[in-house]
Amino acid sequence: MNIVPQAGSARPQMFTEPSPTRLQRTVRFSINADGSTQGANNFVSTPAPRGLARFYEITLGVMGQPNPDTGYLIGIQEVDALVRDQLVPIIAAQCEQDPTRSPASMLPDLWQAASDASSHPLVLLSWWLTPYYGVEMTDTSAQAERVLFRQSFSFAAAHRLHTTALSDEENARFFGKCNNLSGHGHNYRIEPTIALPLPLLETIEAQLEIQETVNTTLIDHLDHKFLNTDCDWFNQDRGGVIPSIEHIARVCFEQLAPEISRIGQGAELVRIQAWETEKTSAIFPA
Repeated sequence: MNIVPQAGSARPQMFTEPSPTRLQRTVRFSINADGSTQGANNFVSTPAPRGLARFYEITLGVMGQPNPDTGYLIGIQEVDALVRDQLVPIIAAQCEQDPTRSPASMLPDLWQAASDASSHPLVLLSWWLTPYYGVEMTDTSAQAERVLFRQSFSFAAAHRLHTTALSDEENARFFGKCNNLSGHGHNYRIEPTIALPLPLLETIEAQLEIQETVNTTLIDHLDHKFLNTDCDWFNQDRGGVIPSIEHIARVCFEQLAPEISRIGQGAELVRIQAWETEKTSAIFPA
């Protein structure tokens, strides 16, 4: 981008129109059994929890050009008010009327309400029901009448980073402690993102179907295993690949994708993110 200073102006002139900016805002709130909307905690939630409350997070993403004078795309107070005034009442009413309803089936109504109330185009609505389970819509999935499920799973396993393409000395230099002959362990976490068409939600228990499929396809094969020898996917003597986190993400995707498609017409595994530590993860496909 070329910028030319203009005499007497504090704002530079841009030769080209800047790319749109995407702003995201997470709003935390509680649905109280007594219907109370009182109490506020700016870190935890507004309304604040009372008694046996439900606690949720909704993240909205909007797209557009920031105002050149204020630098704002949209005021975060506007997003907060939109969620609490438009979306929270819909969720609270559903919790009272039919608490067994699939949250994913509510996303079209929430999307429409947010879109109608937003001053900028909506590109993301993500509803986290727990820290490790959420449903979401994007502008692309909304047009395709699909919802996205994101849920974390964990397994404990050991591995050794060692490749037959290198000598023992080269492996030791390249992988360091991770080349330890006896291996080393991680508490791995994987998060599949799965797209399901809206009509399919009327015929299956989507969350349970996903859990059963992930557990039988991946977790049962990986949990409490020495990956290099106990799992053929990573046993190089049997044609497997070195169990790096990059390969774990890819192999898990390749194993899980056909099984997800069997859940129902239009079901699709979009991607998998795999963590070997809180600081290191890989996403496939990127």
